Amino acid sequence: MSSDTDGTVPALIALGETMVLLAPPDATRLHDADQVRLTIGGAESNVAAHVAALGHHSAWIGALGDDVLGRRVHRTLTELGVDTRWVVFDPDAPTGVYFKDPGHGVLYYRAGSAASRMTADGVAHLPLEHAAIVHLSGITPALSQGCADLVDAVIDRVREAGRGELSFDVNHRAPLWAAADAAPVLLRLANRSDIVFVGLDEAHTLWGSGTAEDVRSLIPEPAHLIVKDGDVGATEFSGDDTVFVPAIPTEVVEAVGAGDAFAAGWLAARLAGAPAEERLQGGHRRAHLVLQSTEDVVGIAPTEALA
Repeated sequence: MSSDTDGTVPALIALGETMVLLAPPDATRLHDADQVRLTIGGAESNVAAHVAALGHHSAWIGALGDDVLGRRVHRTLTELGVDTRWVVFDPDAPTGVYFKDPGHGVLYYRAGSAASRMTADGVAHLPLEHAAIVHLSGITPALSQGCADLVDAVIDRVREAGRGELSFDVNHRAPLWAAADAAPVLLRLANRSDIVFVGLDEAHTLWGSGTAEDVRSLIPEPAHLIVKDGDVGATEFSGDDTVFVPAIPTEVVEAVGAGDAFAAGWLAARLAGAPAEERLQGGHRRAHLVLQSTEDVVGIAPTEALA
């Protein structure tokens, strides 16, 4: 596992916001909890952490407040084996915070965060063209216009290099932007990507899609489109091939973070050269772990095998 100080280029680079996460240590509702546990979470860094645990060199790129919470995020990701050498600390903005209310969603305190102040200006010095996979999500363009420009700049850079694959998780977050505003932006970004993850429920909310095949008709460009249907399973469209793998039966504690875990399991299998069925199985296994916890990056230990 590469450290955050060596000179090697990560196999996967994920870019976005990471926040401090506060959640009850069990399934207790937030308003009944006497204690909360402080961990971290963010769609893209969750992916990087899981991919690192599965034995691949991964990096997370983002901005944190130059504060105690930002240092906690940075330290935790580094301890999880994620390469953090390109992280920026902003002295003029805070690190975002969110609370999980088990089984009832999340509460965000991220307005004006350091990550929301990211722009396309810093893209030139990043080694994006050398990574096998660059992973983004639909959360980042919702944070600010600067972040939206950043996402397009990253995609442009990867596209121009013509080497690695661009992975995009649609990840529509209703508290950040309404479906009517998000729908055209997320559809455009999805069709500019090589690998796309989307939940059938969010596809229905955004574009009115009723089936995985409907989603494919709207998003024909990616070489790999993965449509997740909750506890039913996931369908992968790759060229002319379609593969469905059922989900692992799970007693759900909290669903937030499971989509990131699924994407990471799939991407790690992709990096290992696995076929479609094994990629989907890898995604389900990671999601199964997270669904049983209030943490986003549960069950992670560096050098964990891709079994």
